[in-house]
Amino acid sequence: MKIGVLFFGLLKDVVGRSSETVELPEGARVRDVLRHCVRVAPRLEPMMPSLAISVNREYAEVDRVLREGDEVALLPPVSGGSGETGEVGMVRRPIDRDAVVGRLQRPPDGAVVIFDGVVRDNTRGRRTLYLDYEAYEAMALAQMEALAAETRARFVVRAVSIIHRLGRLEIGETSVLVVVAAAHRGAAFDACRWVIDMLKKTVPIWKKEYFEDGAVWADGEAFPEEIRRPGGTAGQSGAS
Repeated sequence: MKIGVLFFGLLKDVVGRSSETVELPEGARVRDVLRHCVRVAPRLEPMMPSLAISVNREYAEVDRVLREGDEVALLPPVSGGSGETGEVGMVRRPIDRDAVVGRLQRPPDGAVVIFDGVVRDNTRGRRTLYLDYEAYEAMALAQMEALAAETRARFVVRAVSIIHRLGRLEIGETSVLVVVAAAHRGAAFDACRWVIDMLKKTVPIWKKEYFEDGAVWADGEAFPEEIRRPGGTAGQSGAS
């Protein structure tokens, strides 16, 4: 049977391509795909313990049995880089606000503005039990990095950190943290507000809300026109 394999991030450089098709016997498992990848690209072997694996865009264990036409993706850690201009990333552990701020702040900064998005206990009168976030991770990380870079240029601020939590979040936990450092408060306030507004509109992250009487995917903000209808096709019907 034929299985599609996708490589993201630095894995594309290690393997030398972004995808391939692997021929495997019936009953093969995810671990067989990984063995194949290590055989053709031995440099992958020491990286395997840090990778996540998905099958058909859902996280999967190595013992998952595969079927004809399945798509297996090898995903490197999604936390972004950090440095003088901030950090960008997605995590599955509680976000340590003080640690993020401590890594960002420098002596020239006259203002550090923080947006701490917290899981509340209700939505439109319904009691919330917990939330679950998922993302198109490789794309979301790239979008967040581009957003941070644009923010620094647009508002002339020194540094921007954007950290988003994925997976299950309990009431009171931080879902997204935005920190902006600048010489002056005006630019820092404006930049911080712009970052969270644009993140909600453009980054592919979705939220499912769990209530006492059921669960629903939260209504998201509409994508900007240039994303919904790229190439000036406003007069054409969109996909359903």
